[in-house]
Amino acid sequence: MPDGSATPNATVALRLAEAFARHGVTTTFGQSLPSAFHLAAPNAGISQTVYRQENMGGTMADGYARISHKVGVVTAQNGPAATLLVPPLAEAMKVSIPVIALVQEVTRDAVDKNAFQELDHVKLFEGVAKFVRRIDRADRLEDYVDMAFTAATSGRPGPAVLLLPADLLLEKAAAASHRRANLGTFPLDRTLADPKRIEEAAALLAQAERPVIIAGGGIHISDAAQELAALQQDGHLPVATTFMGKGSVDETHALSIGVVGNTMGLGARSRDLKPLISEADVVLLVGNRTNQNGTDSWTLYPRNARYIHIDPDPSEIGRNYEALRLTGDAKLTLAALREAMLKQDLKARAAARPALEATIAKAVEGWRKLVADVTTRDGGPVRPERVATEIDKRLPADGIMVADASYSSNWINIYMTAKRAGQRFLSPRGLAGLGWGVPLAIGAQVAAPGKRVVALVGDGGFGHSWAELETLFRLQVPVTVVVLNNGILGFQKHAEDAKYGDHTIACDFADVDHSAIARACGISGVRVTRGEDVGPALDAAFASGKPALIEVLTDPNGKPPLNLYSGHYPEPF
Repeated sequence: MPDGSATPNATVALRLAEAFARHGVTTTFGQSLPSAFHLAAPNAGISQTVYRQENMGGTMADGYARISHKVGVVTAQNGPAATLLVPPLAEAMKVSIPVIALVQEVTRDAVDKNAFQELDHVKLFEGVAKFVRRIDRADRLEDYVDMAFTAATSGRPGPAVLLLPADLLLEKAAAASHRRANLGTFPLDRTLADPKRIEEAAALLAQAERPVIIAGGGIHISDAAQELAALQQDGHLPVATTFMGKGSVDETHALSIGVVGNTMGLGARSRDLKPLISEADVVLLVGNRTNQNGTDSWTLYPRNARYIHIDPDPSEIGRNYEALRLTGDAKLTLAALREAMLKQDLKARAAARPALEATIAKAVEGWRKLVADVTTRDGGPVRPERVATEIDKRLPADGIMVADASYSSNWINIYMTAKRAGQRFLSPRGLAGLGWGVPLAIGAQVAAPGKRVVALVGDGGFGHSWAELETLFRLQVPVTVVVLNNGILGFQKHAEDAKYGDHTIACDFADVDHSAIARACGISGVRVTRGEDVGPALDAAFASGKPALIEVLTDPNGKPPLNLYSGHYPEPF
């Protein structure tokens, strides 16, 4: 960070940029405002990644934070621009991602005078952020910045908002701060659960007849995949994951079940392994919110099992399932739990392992045989299962797979394989808002410029984020966007037909050539109509090293194996 004490006539905007640089911020996702901050930020070594729309910019900051393990920073103008930050901050709040929003305020002398685009931003953001403060005094700048980063990265991480009066940023500032702490990575404070409870948990798992671990997105937040893998291996424990937890374990491991929840119908890898969840006698939940989709509306998890729950947020433990409380960081607590288990007699667990591995192997092999045709089917319209499978063949173990909400996230969770513990599969499953796949991918690619990043989105969700194709062209980040165009809002249409026997007129779209939109924005755009052409199109996009869009005309009857659909539709197998 530059030595600001040598900068004559420094402004509050510069001091703000220097404070953010101290916390490891190297780029912000922003439009023009707060202009004073963006003009000063390069002097502190902070670049600006410019988005087209605030909803998308907030999601880029989210994707950046998920991959970099640093706080994502987004900026916005007051009023209508600020309101567009509410959805991405709400997503980040739900899934515990630290994003700090810098929002310009009207000048202090214009407050409560109906100034242009004046809004009560405190009330606007207080439901979607852990911390909201207006900085009215330059001498409190460092205090509030540090408080915002602490709130964002500590405990259960989440968003924070700093409100910046436009005139404050132009004030002359005092000498640079002598603070040196960097609070910009997460988890900020790793805490270990009560050792006595860890010993109790180890005994429960060692003595259980049918134990199982169900890992959620908290594994990724804590960077605890290696600790989970060690516990899986040495404790002889089967591991399933939620949608957000996909990649927590290597899915090629003999004790990996796959994703479980509301997508365990015919065609799901984990379908025949449901008894490993529903009949378990001890269930270890790690970073798992026990939400509706992950538990199939709270019907999947066993009623009479003993639960152990690891989470840094005490209020999440026991929310839906009374549990042995291991309040603490997943990385530290899983490591301690493994050590405690190694002190137990694990002969029974080791003896049960071969049969358990055989059960999982048989189910996975049966699934592969079942889906073999649909994942290799030529011609058109293309089956979405084939698209996901073709991407899976080409995605390296350190690749980053991103999906929009709705069907897209289902396709990658079922038809793509986590090739190593810790591989990242990003999807906005906190609130499951449509349109966030592309900006999540942009943020992830900015965080990891050397990694392959692929975004799988439906035509419904992609309609929310077309404008960011210009961002892709301008930034030249080599994200490959794959659009599944079935001409309908698939999840809505199929769910309405299953529930009501009919669907609303909002479910059907006019024909749109998304590849033409991509070309108009300056990036490669191709249209694929046959299954056998998907692989070559992916190869060409990856080989280019540039941003690209592949639009695949897919079968409108293609639907993931949601439990909701069981018995309502003919199967494609």
